[in-house]
Amino acid sequence: MHGSERHDACGEESCGVCGTGEHAHEHGGNAKLIIPAGGVLLLLGLYLEFFTQQKLLSQLLFLAVVAVAGRGIIRSGVASALQRKLNINFLITLAAVGAFLTGHGEEGAAVVYLFFIAEYLEEYASARAKRSIAELMKLAPEKATVKRNGEEVEVHVHAVEVGDVVVVKPGDRIPLDGVVVSGASSVNQAPITGESMPVPKREGDEVYAGTINLEGYLEIRVSRRSEETLLSKIVKLVEQAQREKSRTEAFIDRFARYYTPAVIVLAVLVSTLPPLLFDQPFREWVYRGLVLLVISCPCALAISTPVSMVSAITSAARNGVLIKGGSYIEEIKHARVVVFDKTGTLTTGMPEVTDVVALNGTGEAELLRIAASLEAKARHPLARAIVAAAEQRGVPLAEVSEFRALPGRGIEGEIQGKRYFVGSGLFLKERGLSPPEELVSRLEREGKSVVMVSSDGTVIGVIALRDRLRDSALETVRELKRRGIRVVMLTGDNRSAAKAVAATLGVDEYHAELLPQDKVRIVEELLRRYEHVVMVGDGVNDAPALAKAHVGIAMGAIGSDVAIESADIALMEDDLSRITYLLHLSEKTMSVVRQNVAASILIKGSFAVLAFPGYITLWLAVAVGDMGLSLAVILNALRIGRVS
Repeated sequence: MHGSERHDACGEESCGVCGTGEHAHEHGGNAKLIIPAGGVLLLLGLYLEFFTQQKLLSQLLFLAVVAVAGRGIIRSGVASALQRKLNINFLITLAAVGAFLTGHGEEGAAVVYLFFIAEYLEEYASARAKRSIAELMKLAPEKATVKRNGEEVEVHVHAVEVGDVVVVKPGDRIPLDGVVVSGASSVNQAPITGESMPVPKREGDEVYAGTINLEGYLEIRVSRRSEETLLSKIVKLVEQAQREKSRTEAFIDRFARYYTPAVIVLAVLVSTLPPLLFDQPFREWVYRGLVLLVISCPCALAISTPVSMVSAITSAARNGVLIKGGSYIEEIKHARVVVFDKTGTLTTGMPEVTDVVALNGTGEAELLRIAASLEAKARHPLARAIVAAAEQRGVPLAEVSEFRALPGRGIEGEIQGKRYFVGSGLFLKERGLSPPEELVSRLEREGKSVVMVSSDGTVIGVIALRDRLRDSALETVRELKRRGIRVVMLTGDNRSAAKAVAATLGVDEYHAELLPQDKVRIVEELLRRYEHVVMVGDGVNDAPALAKAHVGIAMGAIGSDVAIESADIALMEDDLSRITYLLHLSEKTMSVVRQNVAASILIKGSFAVLAFPGYITLWLAVAVGDMGLSLAVILNALRIGRVS
């Protein structure tokens, strides 16, 4: 279905589901007719020119080639001259006119025809880099099955309101963001997050438009309209990022503004000075000036950086990383310091049991059974961690009676007629008990939270818990340090907990017990000392520090609008390995940019030198120095898409 038909189907001018709102360049629609037609006319003209000596007819055919392939080029060139903003099209127009006036109509036609093909190939190849976003957009179905008045009704996604319940069968794509209200299944979230493994979903879990329901039946209560889905936001952000220029792109744009007029002046001097000063053949030197004009067209140089940045941004989107502009890709490569928030970034923010120490004749399994049975009736994170530890070790829970919670201190209850207390050291001291001070001090120095269990006036055991490190945290820190990047950890947590995590990970520097404004102050200090600073946080309480750093990277953006909006780069999943992926992507992208710029300057410069003695013809200048070089630059940029 064509873009216009998709828009007509829903009546929206710029539909977040039906399309991206982009329109193809005019070359795209007519090129499949213009290229063969222009080619036939050019070949026929060349045959008449060189084999039948029918000069007039051949010149008419060459003019026809220009009329067919050069309308847009000439129109753009003339408009740029009238606006005093000379562009590449003006150079080609000038070269073609000069070729005809000097009796080289075949080369004037070849210049226009080959340049038309170069522009078409440039657009086609560049579109390949952006196509993944259009493909991503198509993942969201246009229709949704909604439960209304006890019946299942199929409607366009624009007709679905927040609060409606949509039905998604096995194998179907989820049409809108929402929460599962019935059913269970596994969902392939790769289009959004880049993760390869399916994610289990049950009642209460969030699901996202464009993801695939694999095997179960789901009923989903819609939480966002079609134009507000996470998928729509991703597409809009990536399209916006593609339009933003990096420092290298901005420099090349400024360079091109002065370069084009300078080339025209040089070509005029080449055409006129030798005949006027040294009595050289005027026609021959005008032709060489025209060749210089064509060779000097900065097409490849102009596209060398933007096409590389577009390729990198779309590649990152496929890998679950949203980058808001090419400047951030450029900046990451220069990072000298990476600052991590601790809780929720280097750690999961969810505690886990690390030590179960039984005392006074109680076995470890029995201690865990008692604590977990009582904690199963509580709600706080430590309670969930203790219950989870019992489940993992296969420890069955016991019946609890006369349960009572004392907020901020602990819980108590009876198990098989015996009363137990679970809580902090202060909770036990209030009951006249003496906690094992040496054991507790050692565990707390290791950054662990300590829960004690007592009965009949005796402490029967201690359970220690600590915030769990993310799976990829240690490897990520090691890789950053291997690259010579300083790693700094910031946290609002207590100094003991911070010290323990810092020692485990081997970070270079850590700061504890910080408020959000303290994190900003430390980032400012690091900027003064190291200049290039990247900050990684959860995007909520770290937002001020993320904004202050050169590049702010937010974790877990799949569930947080704040994370997407506050950071320069958003990782859709809580996967720290994406930090090293970003460094690799930045290095690869900037390497390709350097290759493209160097190739453009070297080849163009070589051709320009060879143009003076007359070794380069007009058609060769376009076919190799312009069309061939531009295509090579684009194909080189597309290699960035293979970074993973």
